[in-house]
Amino acid sequence: MIELEGLTKHYGTKTAVDHLSFQVRPGVVTGFLGPNGAGKSTTMRMMLDLDNPTSGTVRIDGKHYRDLAEPLKYIGALLDAKAMHGGRSAYNNLLCLAQSNRIPESRVGEVLDLVGLTPVARKKSKGFSLGMGQRLGIASALLGDPEILMFDEPVNGLDPEGIHWIRNLMKALAGEGRTIFVSSHLMSEMALTADHLIVIGQGKLLADTSMADFIQQNSRSYVRLRSPEQERLRDVLHANGFVVVESGNGTLEVDGATTEKLGELAGANQLVLHELSSQRASLEEAFMQMTAGAVEYHAHGTDVHGAASAPGPKWGSISEGD
Repeated sequence: MIELEGLTKHYGTKTAVDHLSFQVRPGVVTGFLGPNGAGKSTTMRMMLDLDNPTSGTVRIDGKHYRDLAEPLKYIGALLDAKAMHGGRSAYNNLLCLAQSNRIPESRVGEVLDLVGLTPVARKKSKGFSLGMGQRLGIASALLGDPEILMFDEPVNGLDPEGIHWIRNLMKALAGEGRTIFVSSHLMSEMALTADHLIVIGQGKLLADTSMADFIQQNSRSYVRLRSPEQERLRDVLHANGFVVVESGNGTLEVDGATTEKLGELAGANQLVLHELSSQRASLEEAFMQMTAGAVEYHAHGTDVHGAASAPGPKWGSISEGD
């Protein structure tokens, strides 16, 4: 388990992380979300004692990271796939880490095989592609067979097969009772991977909830109907107290109803339906709704002549860091 209590980080007058308190529990994949500049990377660095907090504390299974004698056996992390020594082979990069934490050399071959790098184990890592570097970083996180794993943008540079692999790996590790904490900007992938979400904005905690509850609480759900008898369908819905929105293309949208109830109503009135479907917002839409007021960097489009156009979505960002 990872426990944060009042974690705060100031850079001069800038507050990067503002009294964050939450727990990352074992047995589930916990997603860590926030707009660029929200403080995610700073938070993860403080978890590993790479940055010192201004105040507050982080505990890894009840201990500070710096007090762990052999930290790779407690927690494995991928924060920067480029952090490897480019002049060393993949094997030797991992061997140095293993020796520093008294991990058997046999484990090096095991994790290289697990991430699919055995064929290039003796090649220097400076020649690796972005995806291969990611796999080597994941191997280093897995090296000590830890109970806690942290990943920052783990699918960056991976091909579709690799994305599918790391998604299933994280789920399998959580299924073994391990603590999995993953940060990513890819909402579609996070929606398929995470069970629980921690969302921050401008360094502050915005949400600590399940994936399902987050989407439900921060988005609109409705039923979409389409019928060749649209006017009569609309009249029947109004007569039964439903608020109907016409969305174009011959479809109607109804809030606060189930497909079962509306289907039974249409059948009772002998109405033909060409569509009856429950619509639920995506994680991306819910995230944009939640963080709309906590975005530090806003993108604004320009036309071909350089004139500013209407502002884009508030979640857009021109910053590379967070």
